[in-house]
Amino acid sequence: MSDIIQLLPDSVANQIAAGEVIQRPASVIKELVENAVDAGATAINVLVADAGRTSIQVIDNGAGMSETDARLSFERHATSKIRKADDLFALHTMGFRGEALASIAAVAQVELKTRLRGSDIGTHLCISGSRVLSQEPTACPEGSNFMVENLFFNVPARRKFLKTNATELNNIVAAYERIVLVYPDISFTLHSNGTEVMSLKPATLLQRITDVFGRRVGQDLLPVDVDTALCRISGFVGKPESARKKGVHEYFFVNGRYMKHPYFHKAVMNAFDRLVPPGMQVPYFIYLTVDPANIDVNIHPTKTEIKFENEQAVWQILTAAVKDSIGRFCDVPSIDFDTEGRPDIPVFDPSGDAAPPTVDFNPSYNPFKPAPSPRPKPADGWEKMYGGLQADVPAEPGDMFGPGNPAAPGGVEPAPAVEPAAPAADKSPAHYQYKGRYIMTAVKSGLMIIHQHRADIRIRYERCMARLAQRSAATQRVLFPEVAQFAPSDAVALAKVLPELEAMGFDLADLGQNSYAVNGVPAGLDGVDCVALLRTMVADASECISGSAADIDKSLALSMARSAAIPEGQVLDNAEMESLVNELFACSNVNYTPDGKTIICILPQKDIEQLLG
Repeated sequence: MSDIIQLLPDSVANQIAAGEVIQRPASVIKELVENAVDAGATAINVLVADAGRTSIQVIDNGAGMSETDARLSFERHATSKIRKADDLFALHTMGFRGEALASIAAVAQVELKTRLRGSDIGTHLCISGSRVLSQEPTACPEGSNFMVENLFFNVPARRKFLKTNATELNNIVAAYERIVLVYPDISFTLHSNGTEVMSLKPATLLQRITDVFGRRVGQDLLPVDVDTALCRISGFVGKPESARKKGVHEYFFVNGRYMKHPYFHKAVMNAFDRLVPPGMQVPYFIYLTVDPANIDVNIHPTKTEIKFENEQAVWQILTAAVKDSIGRFCDVPSIDFDTEGRPDIPVFDPSGDAAPPTVDFNPSYNPFKPAPSPRPKPADGWEKMYGGLQADVPAEPGDMFGPGNPAAPGGVEPAPAVEPAAPAADKSPAHYQYKGRYIMTAVKSGLMIIHQHRADIRIRYERCMARLAQRSAATQRVLFPEVAQFAPSDAVALAKVLPELEAMGFDLADLGQNSYAVNGVPAGLDGVDCVALLRTMVADASECISGSAADIDKSLALSMARSAAIPEGQVLDNAEMESLVNELFACSNVNYTPDGKTIICILPQKDIEQLLG
């Protein structure tokens, strides 16, 4: 029997490895930009066409590569970052596996122009599907220039299942943000189809965060800085009032590497216990510096999952650091009362002979109420001026001093007393409100209980969907337009859903730099923070931006309905409850909210009788 086990060709092995390393265009940008950072670049430019489907170009001014290194860099497990296994526990670079360039070249057409720093001439290399097409000398600037075209051209299944351009561009921006937040001293630019998406100059960390996510986010951050023998924790956490349900920026970095760590996320949120409502999230940008020997980054090719040797101890240090930052922000200075020059208050000594001092107590005295002004003293002889006047004026029925009342001036006979009309019996209201949350009303089968907040969400949701279907909604102009600034990733989602927002009644003017002026809002949003509403709607829409237009419309309508609905705890009169109930039963679905929560329940009459015996 012949042998059946054989080694796979390098091209096939590279395509298999590319399945984990290169998942989408954002993965290509992540790997190439990290290589540029490791090469000591101070300026990195990224240009994408069609969200990376057509081309991805990464240009840096790093150390560059020689002719031999340029050719060898596309081989599997070829790297300049490590030499032996022990180097894995002393990593100070972003990459180390030596799989990125080989994986990219296996599923795309790659063109590289690079020149080693100090050399007179560079190298031009062309590779397609792991096959080297050409390599020749060329004139080019110092550094490296990677051009990746036709990604997944030889893996049609992977290319077919790429999302829409808006979704892929959103993923590219998200991956780019994770890198630019680690290296504020490097200049970064990002262009999409010739349009500048991001341009960042070297700055401090706080300024870099502000440049990426907007001034509003930077103003709501508190510094965190603690240094221990186990680790050093620095960065920023948001103030309690910056908490939101969605669209919150939460980042963990360890030794300059982005990571996902749910356990440490709970440590941060544990510090905000009882400071923010349940379900709300607080932004944070936490940077951990630990000994590379105490962590393991070689778990997954994406290197976003990291294991810590002393995970529980780091958890406690992180929680204490965040609590200390919040405590310093919320600290109230002590009040020093000036008692100098005040009279001493006598103290009663029960052992002495003196009687305790008596204190006049006036319960109606209010030290914060101004003293009444003294009444003017009446002039002398005022009785003569009004003499006989009272006798000429007939008293009205019900006067304290009626005609003929012995105590009344004039001695006239009193008029018969007028009996007040009996008050009409109050009509029982049709609806009752319980604890400002539920509306209870009697129905034929028993007692119906309606959740007023969820009912209003259903009503407003169907109104918004009707506006989107008609593509015509009333817009209420604002007297003083507000400016809403978005992060680059949110700006991509906003550009996608801008027609839907305008159909709902928003009037937005693009001011550039991911900022928009809110000139008009949909009618009926009185008292709602429209800027916060826009951010919430865009954050919700970005989660389903890869779906159909109908899914995006539903997400926008639900976000708007939640923000504008009657809050829980608001007291309603009987007319308002009647209107709410009538509008609810005019909806297409009265039982559930758009996200599946129950609106109505009925307590049957037989259950009530059974409870009462």
